[in-house]
Amino acid sequence: MRDVTYYVATSLDGFIAAPDGTWSAFLDEGDHMAVLVDEFADTLPGHVQNALGIQSDATMFDTVIMGWTTYSAALDVGIVSPYPHLRQFVASRHRRSESDHVTVTDDPAATLGRLREEDGAGIWLAGGGALAGDLVDQIDRLVLKINPVVLGDGVRLFAGARYADRPFTATRVRQFESGVVIAEYRRVSGTRGVTP
Repeated sequence: MRDVTYYVATSLDGFIAAPDGTWSAFLDEGDHMAVLVDEFADTLPGHVQNALGIQSDATMFDTVIMGWTTYSAALDVGIVSPYPHLRQFVASRHRRSESDHVTVTDDPAATLGRLREEDGAGIWLAGGGALAGDLVDQIDRLVLKINPVVLGDGVRLFAGARYADRPFTATRVRQFESGVVIAEYRRVSGTRGVTP
């Protein structure tokens, strides 16, 4: 069974975006960026990889699932395939038209369950917070890029999660001079699939 990793930037107070959905408060320069480019290249959009002159090999992740709001940020700037090197799934409660670039699902839990059973590399949950809240029981691993900023309000890391007491254990924590901390966690064994 393939792992699902929620890899996302967050503020110190647990917001992945400001109230208007932007994430400009998060640092995109500093010594932590080398780790993001070297270790997590699969999560870089295609146009960013092109600008950096790199090409990920999809060995960490070969599939991404994201919410419609996350995807629409790319659409708003004319990018219909933000991660062309990955299989792209977009969760939307309101059925939207399919494209050659992404598969739209109105049942992300069932879609993710099927994807987990397939062979391949890991599955990246790219956001947003409401989708992560809905899929919290299917997340095996968290990789949080904790930025040294307090937003006070915005899109929660797990917005609307109806679940409690889902323990994770820290597996690696790295602190950078930029102030960013990359914290990695794995779900505690035997705690998946319990719903109220």
